Amino acid sequence: MSKSFEAFKKTNNYIIKTKNYFEIYDQLFNSYINKKIIFVEIGIFKGGSLKMWKRFFGKKARIIGIDINPEVKRFEKDGFEIFIGNQSDPNFWNYFFKKVGKVDIILDDGGHSNKEQIITAINCFKYIKNNGKLVFEDVHTSYQKNFNNPSQYSFINYCKKKIDDINFRFPDLGSFNNSFNKYIYSINFFESIVCFNINKKLCKKNFLLSNSGRGALNLSYIKKKENKLDFKKKPIINYIVNKLIKLKVYYNSRKKFKKYFE
Repeated sequence: MSKSFEAFKKTNNYIIKTKNYFEIYDQLFNSYINKKIIFVEIGIFKGGSLKMWKRFFGKKARIIGIDINPEVKRFEKDGFEIFIGNQSDPNFWNYFFKKVGKVDIILDDGGHSNKEQIITAINCFKYIKNNGKLVFEDVHTSYQKNFNNPSQYSFINYCKKKIDDINFRFPDLGSFNNSFNKYIYSINFFESIVCFNINKKLCKKNFLLSNSGRGALNLSYIKKKENKLDFKKKPIINYIVNKLIKLKVYYNSRKKFKKYFE
């Protein structure tokens, strides 16, 4: 039986979870069991999930809950730290991290709107410890009409943009105004769940390496030679023809692969 599902079944307080989440929880969180970690859950509801995570991670884990409903403060009597605030308010996150400091895992099971998820992401990336995770549940709301989606500015599209962002650590590709590629090492996409893996140490600028083996090529020399236009040896008409051929190949390729992007 899944460890997270076992914790779910043994918890007395009411919990709602999607069936397929438990295998994902185990994949993402098993390595943190019995470790001294700070785990934060956004969205407390009836308090059952806080107890589930305490049972799952063990006694060493510090479990913190965040909710907009002041009534959930009652779960402090069960040994949990509770913060009341709006996850779409940057001022709340400033206050929260001043009080708590950096954390190991944040699991967002809150309001699920584009605004709430995106504001949560951009205010939490910097405050996850190395080897930590920022996990969002129920991202299928990015496709649902009652959450004003599908939209160009949905949370799932924001996550797709982060794929570009982390790939732009490779040299000479450019940069983004709202880049977090100094924090996000990798991203896991599951059905209805997105996990940002945070590790600032591993977010290093990439570069080419080669050994000194026989037949090794001087890549910098080849690149320079390809980019150099020698008009004496290559008449301008040939240059134009080659450019047109390349342009034709480019558009034929676009036409050929278009069906895979629809």
